[in-house]
Amino acid sequence: MTDVVNAAVCLKAGGVIAHATEGVWGLACDPFNREAVDRILTIKGREAAKGMLLIGASSHAFENAMNAMEPDARARVEASWPGHVTWLLPGDAYPQSIRGQYRTVACRVPDHSQAREIAAAFGGPIVSTSLNRAGELPVLQYAQAQALFDTEVDLVVPGQTAGYTGASAIIDLDGTVVREASR
Repeated sequence: MTDVVNAAVCLKAGGVIAHATEGVWGLACDPFNREAVDRILTIKGREAAKGMLLIGASSHAFENAMNAMEPDARARVEASWPGHVTWLLPGDAYPQSIRGQYRTVACRVPDHSQAREIAAAFGGPIVSTSLNRAGELPVLQYAQAQALFDTEVDLVVPGQTAGYTGASAIIDLDGTVVREASR
């Protein structure tokens, strides 16, 4: 099996994986598997109230949220994907464990082919939050991911980042930039 297929099989079985994204490594799981989401929160030492970011293979992965948007907003979001831009979309279709204290959910179609391929092979959006413990710098390389997290995740997918220097921008649908992108 390929690395992407192995990752999807692991996610479908309720596992947690580490994988490369545009600028940092991420932790991923099925957003509808509460046990897997809780594992990520534990690994990171992250508060559940902060919510989780989702990635998908295309905008179709977020169809429920996209259908709830005004046409102009939907067009802006779709024009930025794939890309290093995360949008805060209507979150009604996602569990509280994903939304945290918010009514929205952070969604992205990444500018990283392997991350999109993993989401496609999984068959829907996946949680993808930075691979680091709260307050620590994110992991940037495969060897570092293996050394620091191999015993805490079910699979570290071989790969490399797409060359960005950090996390994606996060933008609200009203245009408010919540977090600037690292380039």
